[in-house]
Amino acid sequence: MSSTEAEDKIRNLLDKATYQRLEKDLSAVKNDISALTDQITDALNAFTGEAGKQARRGIKQARSRADSVMSDVSERGNAAYDAAWDQASSLEESMEDVISQRPLAAVGLALGLGILIGAAWRR
Repeated sequence: MSSTEAEDKIRNLLDKATYQRLEKDLSAVKNDISALTDQITDALNAFTGEAGKQARRGIKQARSRADSVMSDVSERGNAAYDAAWDQASSLEESMEDVISQRPLAAVGLALGLGILIGAAWRR
């Protein structure tokens, strides 16, 4: 049964005014659905646009925080390296002073440590 046959049968069953009112209501429903579809599309586009903006803003903030943390870690690492270098230099100077003041004691100490390390190494 084609749609025109169905329409003819419906027209015969209903009076002309009812059919026209039904056709008008159906057209209004179609227009409402079309308008609602447009509104939903606009709302989704606005939502995805806003979500994208928020995501980009979050990425920028995360990148900024990561850069800040890396900068802080780098500064602390440099400070620790400088402090270790200063301690090593100070220890070297102290050792030089001790060796120059007591050369025989320093040689004896080095010889004793060498013997201890050698004995531990053999076991």
